[in-house]
This record gives sequence, structure tokens and C-alpha cells, in this order.
Amino acid sequence: MSLVGKKVEAFKAQAYQNGEFIEVNDADLMGHWSVVMFYPADFSFVCPTELEDLQDQYATLQQMGVEVYSVSEDTHFVHKAWHDESEAVGKLQYAMIGDPSHQLARMFDVFDEEQGLAQRGTFILDKEGVIQSLEINADGIGRNASEYLDRIKAGQYVETHPGEVCPAKWKEGTATLTPGLDLVGKI
Repeated sequence: MSLVGKKVEAFKAQAYQNGEFIEVNDADLMGHWSVVMFYPADFSFVCPTELEDLQDQYATLQQMGVEVYSVSEDTHFVHKAWHDESEAVGKLQYAMIGDPSHQLARMFDVFDEEQGLAQRGTFILDKEGVIQSLEINADGIGRNASEYLDRIKAGQYVETHPGEVCPAKWKEGTATLTPGLDLVGKI
């Protein structure tokens, strides 16, 4: 069963952000769009490149009304240690959620039971905490955070323009489609 269209369930977790330990819960994902990015583990190899790439898009995402949360099965204490030691991870301004109980990874269906780690899953949630887009990659395949921008812009457009849809490769400001009888067989 697909998670697209599913609302985030109730949760509470500890996180590290901007030099502080904070609590993040499901209510924090409401009222704005969110990117929730799972990664396997701190002190690893592909993960810091992805987290830094997401940080490079963070200011743009915030201007779009989007908040970012990274999640791994490590504790918030380990997140702080990694943030303090890694040049790439030390740049992060968004919340790094610890999920040692695996609650979030299981909720988002990215928990690898054999490894005890989260898969590389990225979820885009709307203002209501409903999953609008997801991507799950194999361990060795890093993600490109700039690709999230167009997906979020399309989701935000559709949210504010009921009855319209965004075609493949849609870019902000380009034509959309209004599904109807007059379009059947003409695309």
C-alpha cells in the first residue's frame, strides 16, 4: 500500500538543532510543507553529502514555506557529536531527529529490519501532514535535494489551484492542465 495520501501519525522524538536538543512531534509538521529525509546512519559516507546538499537548499525551501527534518536511527546525542565533528554536517541548520526506537522509520515504512537502519527515504508532506511525494533509494545511491524544489512547487500549486494538475517536467510559471472531457485523447 502506498504512503502517498497518508497523514503522519502521532509521534514524539528528540532532535538536535542549532546547538540545542529539542523535541519534535507530529504537530511540528503541520501548518507548513515539510521535507522528512531518512538516512541510514551518522558517521557514514553518502549520508553527509546528502545532508549537506539538503542544507544548500534549506534557505530556498524556507522561502517556499517548507521546513526540513532529517532522521536516522541514531540518538540526538550522536547527531550532536557528528555535527561537532563533520565539516559537512556542521553546516546543518535544520532539525536532526533521533529515532533509536525505530518508530518513525517504521511509520514511514523505511526501516530495514535486517540492518536495523533506515533506508534513504525522502517524504514531502503538505500543510496537513499528508504525504504528497516520496522517494526511496538503495543504500549506495545518493539523492539530489534540488529535485525536491519542483515537486514542492507543483504540490503547492495544485493545493492552491483546485482542478488543475501539473504535467511532467512542470516548472513554476509554465502551463498546467485542467482535466476534463475536452482533453481526453488529446494529450
